[in-house]
Parts: sequence; structure tokens; C-alpha cells
Amino acid sequence: MKLKKTISLLSAAVAMCCGTALAAPDGKPWMNTQLGAAERADLVVKEMTFDEKLKLVFGYMGADVEHKKYKRPEQSHVQSAGFVYGVPRLGIPNLWETDAGVGVASQAGPHARPGTALPSGLNTAATWDLQTAFAGGAMIGAEARGYGFNVMLAGGVNLMRDPRNGRNFEYGGEDPLLAGKMVGAQIKGIQSQRVVSTLKHFALNDQETGRTTLDVKIDDQSARMSDLLALQIAKEEGNPGAVMCSYNRVNGVYACESNYLLTEVLKKDWGFKGWVMSDWGATHSTIPAANAGLDQQSGMPFDLADYFGPPLKEAVMNGWVPQARLDDMARRVLHAMFEHGVVDHPVKAEPDKIDFNAHAAVSLKDAQEGMVLLKNSGAVLPLDRSVKRVAVIGGYADKGVLAGGGSSLVYPAGGNAVPGMEPKTWPGPVMVYPSSPLKAIQKRLPAATVSFADGADKAAAARLAQESDVVLLFATQWTGEAFDVPSLSLPNKQDELIAAVAAANPRTVVVLETGGPVTMPWLPKVPAVLEAWYPGTSGGEAIASLLFGEANPSGHLPATFPASEAQLPRPALDGYPEVENRRFEVSYREGAAVGYKWFDQKGLEPLFPFGHGLSYTEFGFAGLSANVKGGVLQASFTVKNTGKRAGKEVAQVYVAPLKAKWEAPKRLAGFQKVDLQPGAEARASVTVDPRLLAMYDSASKTWKVAKGDYRIILAADAAEAAGTKALSTVVHLEAAAYDVNGKPLRQAR
Repeated sequence: MKLKKTISLLSAAVAMCCGTALAAPDGKPWMNTQLGAAERADLVVKEMTFDEKLKLVFGYMGADVEHKKYKRPEQSHVQSAGFVYGVPRLGIPNLWETDAGVGVASQAGPHARPGTALPSGLNTAATWDLQTAFAGGAMIGAEARGYGFNVMLAGGVNLMRDPRNGRNFEYGGEDPLLAGKMVGAQIKGIQSQRVVSTLKHFALNDQETGRTTLDVKIDDQSARMSDLLALQIAKEEGNPGAVMCSYNRVNGVYACESNYLLTEVLKKDWGFKGWVMSDWGATHSTIPAANAGLDQQSGMPFDLADYFGPPLKEAVMNGWVPQARLDDMARRVLHAMFEHGVVDHPVKAEPDKIDFNAHAAVSLKDAQEGMVLLKNSGAVLPLDRSVKRVAVIGGYADKGVLAGGGSSLVYPAGGNAVPGMEPKTWPGPVMVYPSSPLKAIQKRLPAATVSFADGADKAAAARLAQESDVVLLFATQWTGEAFDVPSLSLPNKQDELIAAVAAANPRTVVVLETGGPVTMPWLPKVPAVLEAWYPGTSGGEAIASLLFGEANPSGHLPATFPASEAQLPRPALDGYPEVENRRFEVSYREGAAVGYKWFDQKGLEPLFPFGHGLSYTEFGFAGLSANVKGGVLQASFTVKNTGKRAGKEVAQVYVAPLKAKWEAPKRLAGFQKVDLQPGAEARASVTVDPRLLAMYDSASKTWKVAKGDYRIILAADAAEAAGTKALSTVVHLEAAAYDVNGKPLRQAR
């Protein structure tokens, strides 16, 4: 109820600040809000001059770039990501763009705007809760509007093909259904605040090493059933106003000048009505890019030339880019602006009206819902408040919690809690949000002795551990944009620190603040592990609330934790270490078998499986049934809280064909997060998207379900679903065909 109330308050605040839409003034029929977005956009395009259209398809960096001797447009917001000139005489406002992975980000400099940071995208995905994702989006959308932005460069949904990817923390994990649904819900939340959200990075930008020079090799079928399916679901769920094309090449062609990606897949097959903007520095041409479907060059001066400036004007005048293409480019920008309220409800920067306390509460809830209790043997957690001596070790826990680096970085009120760490410049600074776990723990144990050691001296940390009743050891892994981590091991010899402390005190709880999966050679020696990801503005409080049982852990992994790099499709990261301007290929030989599907296919046992997550209570599943009506598969089941605490369980429905050949033995087909009091039970159901039962046929652009029997499995994680103890039932499916968007065509013979 509190979450719903917060969303209502955010929506009410937007309505108050924006007022109601204006009636169409004389001579401006496109301002008539009774007309549809397409008709309004058409009317404006007819009134625009050639130069006005060109302005709308060219974007600038919103911050000064000293090494390029570039000054931002005066109308842009200081230290912002981007700016596009509108058409004032026609009532079309400027576009003010902010980086936005987890909040209203700021470029580095003396005037960084403080903002509320959500936990990492992986944390939000780990909630498996669409309402939580929507609430987070609504919160950062409202904050963006309060700062005067009307475009958020959010909506990251690149699949985790490699857990070493430095930007995994921004994304939604390894499964197309989970990632698409969760990121789509966040996009929908952002746009509920009359702020356009992007969907990015389109497409197959799944590592940072050599991101501007690598060439992804993948066949159409595999792409459509993995990365593209995740983006397609997010597009359907969130209806983003814009799509951002990526840096990399796909099958030899830059993503931002790929007719296959931008026109064939996105605009024709999926029916996308909004505009495609380039990533900052991802435009490489004028004529090929424009004719392939790029609608707007972004972030000058990061490209080598102003391709969509004077060169585009010349190209249109000479017929190399048709006038109709330029009109379409402008129309798409306008369509999104009308559809999502940017024109009818112009933004006005009013930061004094932002309710940062309410926003911090949204971030806190997200963090609590998404942290994953990986291990808890001997019920060492939740912590007993009668404990007398507690050691808190490592991870800057005396100061705050870690954030990821790069363009998504949100600057906190109060500044960096641990300034000066390297790198200090892009993709840094390394940021620690001033939400101290140590202080939150001390607050909950006023009568206990709670001591801190930074862990730099391994022997001293071990001595403190030996003298304590329980140890809370914080380990960190900083990741960020533009680089990948060299391995899945914790950096700076933290594995050795954990081993030494655990040897000194067997009651050692490890709290991980990481950008994604890490290996844990010390796992058998510690009784409890909590994956806290990058927990955001209220991270210290969120961690403490879970450690003490004020909130019951309910996060489940959105990605597989490998036991080692040897289990990955590419044990050695392609292109690493990076060599500047070296073009190289990355072959996605695993095809659509990403994450747990690869592990299933190869019979590998991970450190922790996809979907894994423990609780302080126990749950049971019963009453699984499945039926097919009109070709639609639905599964129903009962979830019961068999323990003594209130808690939430994520029921996961997998489907496995008994004879048909898929890319992997099973797929996630649905999920439901259920909140239950002790002893209570609830009936839940999921309806399965037919694309998750089919193989994509590139020749006909259809999804084809093979006739046969399919096992429906109800489980708490992917490993349980692979075993014999999980509840399952078998259904028979008739052969069927669906169009590229999963709509039924006919019954196949």
C-alpha cells in the first residue's frame, strides 16, 4: 500500500506542476489534444521549414568538453547528457536529456546536481516484481522532470552474455522474459511522468571491451530469440518514445547504420513509431545512417563530424537522402513528444519541489526487494539483537555503499563519502554514497560493541574477528561503463581477506556490493552471504534492515553465478586487453542459449543458479495445473508460507519440450512474486507468451510451435527446475504459427 501511495503522490505532483493541456490556439491545430500523436506530428511536419527539421534531428552534448574545445548550448542544463533544439514558433519545446540508468545522472564538474539513486538495474531485476520496477521508474521520472529534463536515457536491457561486462549492473540480467518485463515496467514508470524514456542499447552491445570496434557475429534466429526478444518485450511493455542504437557492429555493419536493425526489425517488424537516436559517438556517416533508419545524431562533439548537420542538408538537397526520409525523421521525434506529453506538459526546472525523502524511500524499498540471500547455513541470519560484540570489516562500510561508474552515475547529496579513489576521471569518479552500513548497524545495537576495520591489514582484521561474536564482512567490486573486469574474482585480494577472517571466526557473514556475479573460493567457510549489488541512495539502511530481519530477503538472481570463467561460452574475454582502434570479431556461438540455458545445455553446475534466492521463512508449492485454450498456455499453482515469518516467494514457471528441439533444455516462461503471512497460501497463475514456446523462423518471420508434449515445471530456481523434485505436469500443444510479434496466424498442419 505504501508503494501505491508513493506512486499516486508522484503522479499528483506532476499533475499539479504541469497543469492541464492547452486547447489548440488559432493557427496551431496540432495543439489539439483530442487528435492522435500521429496526426499531430503530421500537421507539425507540414508547417516546418527545412532548417527546422534539421535542428530536430541533431543533438548536442549538454556539458562542456574541454579537450574538444566544445561549449554546450546556452539553453542546455549544465553538466547534462544532451540537448536538442525544438521549434518554439510552433510550440515544440527543446529536448533536455539526462543520463538515467538508475536516476538523474550528472556529468562531472563543479555543478553536479544531487539526485536519488535507485539500486543497480540488476537489483531491480532481482526483485522479480513489476510494481517495484514501475515505482522506481516513476520516481526517477518525477525527479528528472523536477530538474527540467524531458528525456531520460534509461531502459538498458542488454542481456548478460558475459558476467565480466562492466555495464551489467545497469541492465536486467540474462533472460529475455525477465529482463524485458522488468525494464519495460521501469520505462512505463518513467513515461508516466510525461518524460520520454529510451530503450537501449540497440543491439547486442553485450561487452564494453572494444565496444566501438567489435563486430558481433550472430544469426538472425538466435538474435531474435535472445537479445532482440528481450528488447522486443521491453518495447511492448514500456512503449518507449525513443530507442538508442549502440556502438558495436552487428554482422559487419555499425548498429547505428544497420538497415536490418533499425528499419527491418525495429520499425517494420515491431512497428516502432518513435525515433532512433545514436549513442554518444556512435554515428559514423550521413547517407548510410539516415537511409538505414537513424533519426537523430546525438551528443556532438563525440562523433568525428556533424553528420546530421550541414552534410545531411546537402544530402537531402541532392536527393541522396530523400526528403521523405528527413520528414520521417522529424515526424518520429514529434510523435514521441506528443504521445508522451512532452509538448502538452512542458517541463520547468523546480528542484526545490523535489521530495527527496519520498524518493529515498522508493530506493530503499527497491533495494530491500532485490538483495539476494545466497547462503544462510545455521540460521546465522537474521542477526540476534542480543549480540554483544560485532566486527564490521571492509567495503568502506563505515562511510557508505558503492555505486557503479560511467554515464549512469548519480551524484548524491552530501557528496562522495570516500573521495579520491582511482579513477578520479571517466568512467569514474569511484563513488560511495553516504549511507553507512556501520552506522545503520550501530543504531540497531545501542548496547553492543560494534567495531570497524577497513580490512587493509589482513592480520588486524582477523584479530578483530576472533574477538567478536559475529563478523559482517563487506566486499566490493567496482565496475563501470567503457571497461570490463579482467576476471570474476573479487579485486584487491579480498578473497584472501575473507578467507583469513572466516578462519578466525566461523560466524562470518559476507555482504557483497558488486556489479554482477563473482566467484567465491571461500564460500564453504562462511555460513551466510548476502548479495547487495549496488544498493543506491538508501543502501546502508537497506542492508541493515535485511541483516536484522526487519525486512525479509526476497530477491532472486536474475543471472547465473558461474563457478569459474571456464564455464563461460568465451572463457577468455574477446578483445581483452583492449587495443585502441583494433577491429575484431566476437562470435556468439552460444546463439540463443544465454545464461542458465548454456549451463543446462552443457550440463554445467554453477556456483548459484539463475532464480536462486533464500528467505528467513520457508515456502512450498502445490496444486500445479496447466491447460491450453485457443492455443494459449496457462499454468496455475498454490504457494504457501510454511515458516514462521511473513515473506515473499518468486514462483518460476519453466517449460521443457519432450521431443521438440530448442536452443536449450528449458526456458523461463512466467513468474509471480507472492507475498504471504506465516501459514497463508495463495493461488497464482501465469499466461505463457507463445514466443516462449516456439522457435523463430527467419525465412517466414514467424514463431513456430512444434506439435508435441511439453513439461511445465514450477520451481524456485533454474537448478531446481532441472531436478526431479520440482512440481511438473505435461501438456500437449498443437502445431501453431505466430507472427513476428507473437500474434496468432493460423493453426499449422
